[in-house]
Parts: sequence; structure tokens; C-alpha cells
Amino acid sequence: MSIIFLVFILIGIFTIQSLKTKEIKEADYSVPVFSLKESTIDKKVNDLLNRMTLEEKIGQLIVVGFKSKEVDDHIKTMISDYKVGGVILYDRNMKNPAQVTNLTNDLQALALKNDSKIPLLLSVDQEGGKIVRMREYVSPIPSQQELAGKGDKEAVYNTALQSGKELKEMGIHVNYAPVLDLSAEDSRSYGENPRQAGEFAKQAVLGLTQAEVTATLKHFPGHGRSNIDPHFETSSVEANQADLENKDLYPFKKIINEVDHSKFFVMVTHIKYPAYDKEKPASISAKIMKDLLREKLGYEGIVVTDDLEMGAVNKYYTYKELGYEAVNAGADLLLVCHTLESQREVINGIRDAVLENKLSEKTIDEAVKRILIYKLSNIKV
Repeated sequence: MSIIFLVFILIGIFTIQSLKTKEIKEADYSVPVFSLKESTIDKKVNDLLNRMTLEEKIGQLIVVGFKSKEVDDHIKTMISDYKVGGVILYDRNMKNPAQVTNLTNDLQALALKNDSKIPLLLSVDQEGGKIVRMREYVSPIPSQQELAGKGDKEAVYNTALQSGKELKEMGIHVNYAPVLDLSAEDSRSYGENPRQAGEFAKQAVLGLTQAEVTATLKHFPGHGRSNIDPHFETSSVEANQADLENKDLYPFKKIINEVDHSKFFVMVTHIKYPAYDKEKPASISAKIMKDLLREKLGYEGIVVTDDLEMGAVNKYYTYKELGYEAVNAGADLLLVCHTLESQREVINGIRDAVLENKLSEKTIDEAVKRILIYKLSNIKV
């Protein structure tokens, strides 16, 4: 009996010791691994920032478009001379998947010849429905209206996943989708029900994330109430804050509250919202980008403007003004999608504002840091 009792005691001691050892191993493994990785990225980012010139920092804020299906003088100037951090592709740049893959590889190779060797962020609008790049070469992408009409969240997820996989194969990192604007008529919308739109949009974000492509929520704070196309003219949403926050802002709030902020960008519209800012459109409004999006909603990720060459803003502000105003108001990335001249003016406007002490270089550093953390965490070259 005493031998059996002794055996039980020894087994008990061994079991307790094993559990303690297991707990130590799990604790040692689960906590430091992520923090070490994070600190490594932070260190690289800080080292880069300390070495970068003002011109290189400003370049990282700019996403440009160009006209050719291959590297031309326009994009070469923007990448090699102005050190821009990103490129947006349109149908004018895209013939077929093989050609796009070659183009994105060539663009990355050009960017990596720069002293800082920072990879390019390559992006596209691939919403579905009317807005599909290389329609004949990619899987069918129904409009958001059509997907919502079916009421199938899984179909939304699977569509985004498949589209994301195809974009990733071509070297594209960011898709400027889904659209969160509420509308019963617009085919780009998931509908006018804010809860339905939020749930479907979340599935689209998760599908793109699974494909390792970054989604973009647009157009903050939601311009479904406007029937004016901001490509051509400005407009104003005359709703009070309570109405906007219970309806238009709901899909944005849902995703900001439920999804890792490193997995999506937020694109800000050019429309005016007098309930928040009586003077400036959202894309150059600190009250909307800083006070509402950052402070009130708690968003910590990257903020991108809609194209600054749209009529809603370029009819009322110079490109120099738009560059400075957007960065000063809290934008991280500025889309300037068409002409070399306007791209130069936006960049020069930011630089001149710093030199004239109208814009703090610290503000630029904060934006560049978010961009570099994203790039070092997501872009492999």
C-alpha cells in the first residue's frame, strides 16, 4: 500500500511540475513574439525617418496616376525625382494580368533604386458592377447593390476574397473598396439600411484581408444623401450630427469597432458636412478627419483623400492649397490621379507650407510613420 501511495505522490508532483513548465513555455512564447516583431518594425521605421529628407517624406504621402501601360517619363519622374510613395492603376494602365504584373514589378524596381529603398504602395479601384478593371480578364464582380439584393453575406465575402486574390497576384496591395455610402438607387451601394450596409461591408473587408489585400472604406463620412457627382462639382449634406451618426456613419463605426485598423484604410470624400464644418469639404477638414474620425470614432489607421483632381475641390482651391490643407487636416495619403502638373503642385504646396512654417514637419512625420509601418508590415519585395 505504501509503495502505491508513494507512486501516486510522485505522479502528482510530476504532473504539477509539467503544468507549471507548460504555463511558462506558453507565457514565454505567446507574449514576446508579437512585441518583438512590432518593436523591430518600429525601429526600422524610426531609422528610416531619421535618414529621410523632407522631400522624401512628402513623397511618401502622395499616390499618383499616369497614362501608360508601361513605365513612362511621367511616372519615372514622380518615382525617381519626387520619391512618391504610391501609384493608382486604371484601365488605361491595364491590358491583361501578365502585363499588369510586369508593370507593378517594374514600378517596384524603380522605387527600390531610390536611396531609402521604400517599396511602392500599388492600388486600384475594383468595386464591382460598373467599376471593374480588366473586366474580361477577372472573375465576375457583381455590383454591391446586386450582392446586397441577394442577402447573402457569404457571397459578399467570397466575391471579395476572389477579387483580392487576383489583385494580389498582379502585385496590387490596396483596393479602394467597399463603398459604405447609403443609397437605395446607387448600384455602388449595399442599400440604405445602415446595419445591412455595415454587415456586408465588413464581409468585404474580411474577404480582401484574407487575400492579403487592404480594403478601403469610402466615402467618409458617407455621401449617399448627395446626388451631385464630386468628380465635377461640390455639394453639401444638410443633416444634423445625430442623424448622420445614427445612419450614414453607422457602417464606418461598425467596422472601426470590430476590425483591426491595420487591415483597412478610410477614404474621405470632398463633400461638405456643415453639421461638422461649415466651411471646408471633408477632405481638407480637421474637424472631420481629426475630431470626428480620429478622436470620436477612435480610428488609428491610414486616412486617404479621394482624388484631389476632382471638380468638387479643384474648382475652389489651387493644388498647392489642397496639398497643404489635406495634410494639415489629418490626411496621410493624397490621391492625385492624372496629370504631372497637378501632382507637382500638390507636392510643392506641402513643401512650401513647411518652409513657411504653416505646416509642421512633425505632422508629416506622423503620417509617414503610419505609412511606413503599413508598408514594412504588408509589402514584401
